[in-house]
Amino acid sequence: MKVFHPFRHPLRHSFCNRGLHSLRAKLTLANVALLALGIVATTAVSLMGMRYYLLDQVDTELIKMRDSLGSSELTIRKVDSLGALSFVKDKLVPEATDKDRSAPDSIYTAVDDRGRAVGILDVPLTEAQIGLARAAGDAPALAQDTGPHDVTVNGASYRVTAVRLSDGTYILMAASTEALHMGMSKALRLDFAVGGLLLVLLACLTMMSVSRRMRPLEDMVETSSAIAEGDLTRRVPSSHHPTQEVEQLRLALNSMLHQVESAYRTRERSAAQLRRFVGDASHELRTPLSAIRGYLQLYDKGMLSDPAERRRAWDRVLAETDRMGRLVDELLTLARLDQEPQLLLRNVDLSRLVRDAAEDLRVQQPERPISVGADGALLVRADESGLRKVLGNLMGNVRTHTPEDVPVRLGLEREDGVVRLCVEDKGPGLCEEDAARVFDRFFRAGGGAGSGLGLAIVQGVVLAHGGEVAVRTAPGEGLTVTVTLPARTALEA
Repeated sequence: MKVFHPFRHPLRHSFCNRGLHSLRAKLTLANVALLALGIVATTAVSLMGMRYYLLDQVDTELIKMRDSLGSSELTIRKVDSLGALSFVKDKLVPEATDKDRSAPDSIYTAVDDRGRAVGILDVPLTEAQIGLARAAGDAPALAQDTGPHDVTVNGASYRVTAVRLSDGTYILMAASTEALHMGMSKALRLDFAVGGLLLVLLACLTMMSVSRRMRPLEDMVETSSAIAEGDLTRRVPSSHHPTQEVEQLRLALNSMLHQVESAYRTRERSAAQLRRFVGDASHELRTPLSAIRGYLQLYDKGMLSDPAERRRAWDRVLAETDRMGRLVDELLTLARLDQEPQLLLRNVDLSRLVRDAAEDLRVQQPERPISVGADGALLVRADESGLRKVLGNLMGNVRTHTPEDVPVRLGLEREDGVVRLCVEDKGPGLCEEDAARVFDRFFRAGGGAGSGLGLAIVQGVVLAHGGEVAVRTAPGEGLTVTVTLPARTALEA
């Protein structure tokens, strides 16, 4: 059965939503809107230019015609008498077929000073001529104006101008602009058709491009959802053709996820160590407390009547009290080390400390063969009490876990800018599993004696000095503990 997770599905649904509120739709709409504005602006400019150019041609022809008539001393009577002239015949006197034409390309008619159409050569006026006289209106104003005007004659568009003859008659001249408007209308429809096709093509290409470019972001969402479900090992994969910004985001996110995973693992490990530490500390403290409580109860009930028994019980109480005190001191030492204590740094002769530790071990175990390789003086800027504790715990580890006849070697040398302290014994050694946990708190290989805090304190003190500690061991080959202090803390005498 598929289980709904509160993090995974809402994230993917919100990102993969193809509605108007998705980033993919918004980018597409923005591109389409910009192109639409560009098409509209380009179409408007082109139509305005075309209209201006064509109207200028029409107006130029009308103005030339008006100037030619205005420069001659024509009157309406001269026009009647000059009926054989080509202009009068072709322009002012239309053919009979023009009566059937609702929108001729050009119209010429004579009007009097009242604006009424006047016939020429006894030819009846056409509807176009009558309509032109009616639409033109004030002929004197047209004659005085420098340019033609737009008029509508019987539903058709024209450009009209006028010229005054010598006898006061006005000749109206009009040229049709229907072809111009039809051409502009066709151009507009063509622009809109091509523009619409371009918009559809742009929308499709934008959707495809954005989908491909947004794929890394979808991978990031899927990775985040998987991590929210508990898979901390997931990382954002690299795309085939990533953009620089997306690749930088991917690398930053993967780096952050690595840090999150490391922090989570560290927290889990620390929590497990803390639980184990609390349990081990409780167990270690419970043992001496139980022994002390038991002897005190025996003494309280009067069951220790023999002086020898009372003495033995008292010695056991003191021993357990000392053991508990040492355990508490070691725990306090570890707690201070965990809090990064301020060390009292000064020049310390590490060779002298090594020789003192060897002499202490000889006094405690005279039969143990001990060799020391720490001649001369080697000054180290460190906390003397901390280094003494390190050597004391290492010697105590040897004394507790190896027989008294096992040889021990203490070596001290400076090499490659670091100081190395080696404590090597020829004891039974440790297996690989025990060696991996040798610095864990309360860990005792094979359940041996001791509190299990000695090497943990050694590691804490060495780390506080900026150094490191390592072990080399194998079953039957003894144990070698190497303490390394960095060169910045070491000064040769």
